[in-house]
Amino acid sequence: MTSVDDRARYRANPSVLTALKSPRLLTREVLAGLVVGLALIPEAISFSVIAGVDPAVGLFSSFIMAIAISFLGGRPAMITAATGAVALVIAPVAPTYGMDYFIATVILAGVFQVLMAVLGVAKLMRFIPRSVMTGFVNALAIFVFSAQVPQLIGVPWLVYPLVALGILVMIFMPKITKLVPAPLVSVVIVTAVVLVFAINVPTVGDQGALPRSLPELFIPNVPFTWETFTIIAPYALGVALVGLMESLMTAKLVDEITDTHSRKTREAWAQGAANILSGIFGGMGGCAVIGQTMINVRSGARTRISTFFAGVFLFLLVVVFGDFVSTIPMAALVAVMIMISISAFDWHSIRPSTLKRMPKSETFVMIVTVVAVVLTHNLAVGVVAGVITASVLFVRRVAHVVSVTRTLSDDGAVATYVVDGALFFASSNDLTTMFEYADDPERVVIDLSKSHVWDASTVAALDAIETKYARHGATVELVGLNEASGAFHGRLTGQLGGEG
Repeated sequence: MTSVDDRARYRANPSVLTALKSPRLLTREVLAGLVVGLALIPEAISFSVIAGVDPAVGLFSSFIMAIAISFLGGRPAMITAATGAVALVIAPVAPTYGMDYFIATVILAGVFQVLMAVLGVAKLMRFIPRSVMTGFVNALAIFVFSAQVPQLIGVPWLVYPLVALGILVMIFMPKITKLVPAPLVSVVIVTAVVLVFAINVPTVGDQGALPRSLPELFIPNVPFTWETFTIIAPYALGVALVGLMESLMTAKLVDEITDTHSRKTREAWAQGAANILSGIFGGMGGCAVIGQTMINVRSGARTRISTFFAGVFLFLLVVVFGDFVSTIPMAALVAVMIMISISAFDWHSIRPSTLKRMPKSETFVMIVTVVAVVLTHNLAVGVVAGVITASVLFVRRVAHVVSVTRTLSDDGAVATYVVDGALFFASSNDLTTMFEYADDPERVVIDLSKSHVWDASTVAALDAIETKYARHGATVELVGLNEASGAFHGRLTGQLGGEG
């Protein structure tokens, strides 16, 4: 049950209704959606190429998912569309098994995401450390920038001044006015220069043919058998995991930028439903698009209105105004993405003063995350690598925080050991080495009032200590166990079958 405080915490600010009543806010949302719609076109086409399908598949997927998730309840201001991460995972399906299996994989991936939402997988996001989040943001910025490099190699020299012009417009435009998104102004000015002076440079139309009709229902013609499931399930699960992880990380990033909260579980099932719809209409599926989301947020968008209009404008641009969109120079869009990558990078994290103050383990985790993404071109792999590294370093760190203090009674008849620290598999492994078995008297007291028993490894270690003392003719008394530790120890002691 959701409390009043929770409802207030997750309430969108501004709400869709508030934005609809305010001409200023509505204009900002609509214009942001237009910029995003433009920016989605070349990437949707290139992701289709990666996935081995027709460019129309990526474009259909992008505007279906953007429109669908704006109604299904995705994170406000976050853009969901076809993505490179999903394309890389699903790429082997179409060339190997055909388009029907490809679409079936997309639909099954959506089903998996809905199931993950029901199981509460999204709640695991709170276990991702800040250093991994920083690495994710920095890797993302590098990823977005590197994706623009192919557009700057082997091109006419005039592309470079056009990109520079676009960047300069975005730098100085906010100093003049913020009513119109700087990226939109940049695209318009660079396009106008190219058209007026008839400059021959690569355009959006060179990336692939734009669709000329509405998407149609696509029910995959595959046998509903276990064999089919075993073929598509591994790819579908990969798409579901990668898409969900990238989306939840992006949602968390938008939360921090906008100082708002979002429902991660709702985002998970909304994305699953959007992927199912994408597949039914012949799309390639996708997840949150970090670059376009940053464009949207930096343009001032804060509601799902911008997400909805991003989908609407994308549809209108490619189907109705395809001839005009085809003339937009790639230099204009490259300039936008370069500025987004520069603004997204956490420059504070690599300043010498920050690196000097920050624990080396935190910096190492960030570097591992970045390197993993750069090497694999997959944000999800980087996050997993970062979390695993952070977990290992954490375990190593806390394994050495347990201390054992020994005191003897005045008459030397009782040895008391005070154990201080959390006891679990990493720290309890060394616990048995901290006692003086041969030199202690016949009565030994182990005080656990400053510790907590977390797992069976600790119980086994305590049993081993008692066994070793028994060999020396001494008895052990455990005191100070808190209620939870006492119940846990009482249930398992003597039942683990090990000897010290």
